[in-house]
Amino acid sequence: MASPVEQFKLKSLVPFELGGVDLSYTTSSLWMTITVVSVTAFLTLSMRGGRLVPGRWQSMAEMSYEFIANMIRENVGAEGRKYFPFIFTLFMFILVGNLVGMIPFSYTFTSQIIVTFAMAATIFIGVTVIGLVRHGLHFFSLFVPSGTPLILAPLLIPIEVISYFVRPVSLSVRLFANMMAGHTMMKVFGGFTVLLGVLGVAPIVLLVALTGFEIMVAVLQAYVFTVLTCLYLNDAIHLH
Repeated sequence: MASPVEQFKLKSLVPFELGGVDLSYTTSSLWMTITVVSVTAFLTLSMRGGRLVPGRWQSMAEMSYEFIANMIRENVGAEGRKYFPFIFTLFMFILVGNLVGMIPFSYTFTSQIIVTFAMAATIFIGVTVIGLVRHGLHFFSLFVPSGTPLILAPLLIPIEVISYFVRPVSLSVRLFANMMAGHTMMKVFGGFTVLLGVLGVAPIVLLVALTGFEIMVAVLQAYVFTVLTCLYLNDAIHLH
């Protein structure tokens, strides 16, 4: 039986090196491309025609739009509307990427820490720049909790600074760890089911239930990643 972590191994599809840096087109790159094409096709085709009484596909697209619009409205406020395109794109990219990774013989690129950290670092840098541009040096008041006694400032400020700079790490590890752990567990149970043969009926039932749970986790992790992005953006805008 193959190792459960073998499924996460990157394979180079189009080798390419520039200045000693490996820029090969890998399996992760391929499935990210498939995800982008799938999301683009879904949104383009579902909204083509824009019928007054929406069909199933148009309803799904409109529900996705309303879901993210409400998330931004509740967590960022009216000033967050200008960032809707980025947050909507982020949510759909992670959601579809997670779900596509559930297809047999596909590849879950969100199980790669470099992918999730790249997204988290981009968000971290972006919200920090937004905060500095909007508030200037007053942005650093974010690290001083409201109503903090002066005597406690030397203790609380370092804690706030550390917690702020840990954000991209926690954001990326949460998504990466959940996707990797879930797929590893499914691989282990799937391997046992094959080895048991006829006696593997019970494990098959468990595997089906586990698949349903993993789909739920895939959706939940896309939501968590996006809502945390909204909260970080809210901090940058309102300094709360």
